[in-house]
Amino acid sequence: MDASPTAKKVQAITVVSVVVANMVGTGVFTSLGFQVVDLQSGFVLMVLWLVGGLLALCGALGYGMLATAMPRSGGEYHFLSRIYSPAVGFVAGVVSMTVGFAAPLALAAMAFGKYFETLWPGVNGSLLASLLTIGVALVHLHSVKAGGRFQTAATLLKLGLIVGLVVVGGVVSSHGSVSFQPKAHDFSQMGGAPFAISLIYVMYAYSGWNAATYIMNEIHAPKRTVPMALVVGTLIVTVLYLALNGIFLKTTPIDAMKGKLEVGSIVATHIFGAEGGKVFSGLICLALISSISAMTWAGPRVAQVMGEDYRALHWLSYTNARGVPRVASLLQLALVNGLIWWGTFQNVLVYTQFTLNLCTLMAIGGVFVLHWRGVVVKGSWGYPVAPAIFVGITLATMGYLLKIQWRESLAGLVTMLVALIFYWLMPRSAQSSSEKPKEVEVI
Repeated sequence: MDASPTAKKVQAITVVSVVVANMVGTGVFTSLGFQVVDLQSGFVLMVLWLVGGLLALCGALGYGMLATAMPRSGGEYHFLSRIYSPAVGFVAGVVSMTVGFAAPLALAAMAFGKYFETLWPGVNGSLLASLLTIGVALVHLHSVKAGGRFQTAATLLKLGLIVGLVVVGGVVSSHGSVSFQPKAHDFSQMGGAPFAISLIYVMYAYSGWNAATYIMNEIHAPKRTVPMALVVGTLIVTVLYLALNGIFLKTTPIDAMKGKLEVGSIVATHIFGAEGGKVFSGLICLALISSISAMTWAGPRVAQVMGEDYRALHWLSYTNARGVPRVASLLQLALVNGLIWWGTFQNVLVYTQFTLNLCTLMAIGGVFVLHWRGVVVKGSWGYPVAPAIFVGITLATMGYLLKIQWRESLAGLVTMLVALIFYWLMPRSAQSSSEKPKEVEVI
């Protein structure tokens, strides 16, 4: 079932904003505090964020190829259903609905609440996070157009905030305790476990580069627009992240950030003083709304597409008069609020990353499967180097996770096993997404 004509009016600028907003969120304002626990070299930390950006770019190039060959909403659910089997796609769809969007959305809302608590001590951050997710969901439930306008405005606000922090931070005196000059022992650190584990947090900060593939039915000229938006959005975010983390390390002592979640607030206090830091923490709260909005928009489209393909899940495909998947949106909202009230930030983050990395690994690996089958996407950028780099680094990182954070990693595997069991027990109709894609050409 295609989206309604009204829904197919999202232009390139909005699609890029969705990609940027999905990427720039909780991770960049929270993860550096965990990285500096084991890594104190400014050079190594900047290389870490550069590697994360290059990995995201390789992933974006690979997903651009998949989006061109198989232009339909649903992300990994749609891709893996057609590349491997409907069973594999179904598991990926369940992961996307729960781990892929509900968990990161909850993390962003939890970070919002945490930052708000620094402004007004005593305020219930979890309650604020919950109310925010409800308010944003109401905007997106109104219409695709309203959600798109809200998304673009929120993303522009976020970009302005980050650029302002980088500019001001670049001219203030240095209070950081790191050196950006490479030292001999720095290179040995890049091959160790701390670097690999830190890369997990960085990959989480960059996650979202595939966001446009979840709403393809609502995008004008998706074969052309989606690959462009994935690459452009990822490049913008990579530049922003390198600049932002450079400012964090330049202006703030590592000991002040070590092990802390609200890194953005700590940095702002060192740059602007106590009162200025409070004001900037408020702005960071506003910036997180953009990420919450982007995931609120994209996430329910996976459930909607699954509802279109499976009779037992048909209720997930119900839309309102303006084409918004209302039931899927409300289901995601319920999952998000459950995690807000019963989850812990760090455990949810690691659990999320392992499970999502496995799905994206299979999707990018699917690029090679398509070429092996003779489904060559003419005009593909970066093949085979980009997908090979992504697969290699992701496999290595997941290996470290299984060794160091095996409980959360196994929990992710159990989630996928439960989804697979549910698939085989569920009565299902024929899946239109199981057809093999034909050869296509980039316009």
